[in-house]
Amino acid sequence: MSAALLLVPDFLLIAFGAWLRHRPAYPAAFWVGLERLVYFVLFPALLFLSLASAQQPLASAALPIAVIVAATAAAVLLAALAGPVLRLPKPMFGAAFQCAFRFNTYLILAVASRLGGNDAVALASVLVGVLVPLVNVAAVVALAERRVGTLLRELARNPLIIATVAGLAWHAAGLALPDLTAHVLKLLATTALPLGLLAVGAALRLERDAMPLAALAWFHTIKLVVLPAIAWALARYAGLAPLQVQIVVLVACVPTATSAYILAVQMGGDGRAAAWLITSGTLLAMVTMPVWLGMLGVAP
Repeated sequence: MSAALLLVPDFLLIAFGAWLRHRPAYPAAFWVGLERLVYFVLFPALLFLSLASAQQPLASAALPIAVIVAATAAAVLLAALAGPVLRLPKPMFGAAFQCAFRFNTYLILAVASRLGGNDAVALASVLVGVLVPLVNVAAVVALAERRVGTLLRELARNPLIIATVAGLAWHAAGLALPDLTAHVLKLLATTALPLGLLAVGAALRLERDAMPLAALAWFHTIKLVVLPAIAWALARYAGLAPLQVQIVVLVACVPTATSAYILAVQMGGDGRAAAWLITSGTLLAMVTMPVWLGMLGVAP
């Protein structure tokens, strides 16, 4: 119950965003602008500030990185089996494949901030920064193999990756942030998570007949059950500290990123299948995430 209570504010904000999307005062153009503001300004500010001002040595993140990368790689391989086993059309498979291992960064950092404050956010930021290019390359390979080069150029300009690298470099240099700069970044970072969660809710779409039930179950089982189970087992085997285990499992158990829909549509995939997986997965995560966090002894 305590883990469920920990997640209530985040899922309420997601639900509120879904409700606001249908209000005339908040048209589609509003949400497009909000998503751009969060993605290109507010979220990078949060990532940089968390990493640059982290109190714990970030070199200790090497083992958690290895664990989450190994678990994600296993999920990618299991998701790839859906193609030959379920014989899905290529556009549907390409769109759905990524939903088995991509993750909602906004939800990760929102929950991490309550699990362990700035140090938890810093560790989560490092894991996200490492995984973002890996999962995006895997997603694009499934959607259109010939466009990987284009994606790599985009990744080099990705604001989340740039902010992560800059924050790590600042922290490694042992520099202190000027008071004014730190204050401005903190103000920006404070708004990133609530606005990001509202944008997640606004992006949800119901497309219930978009794909076969077997395929829906396949990808949801990997994302919400198998991936966090592998991450938890590897984290325990590697002897990670309790907070590290919590963050690794958190990164693994969150639902799929809403940006998976945008990528699918832009690259000729089945957008309806991606939208239904994202929406239904977010709803299911309201049940599965409290179970995983509760198993780890998380309390608000």
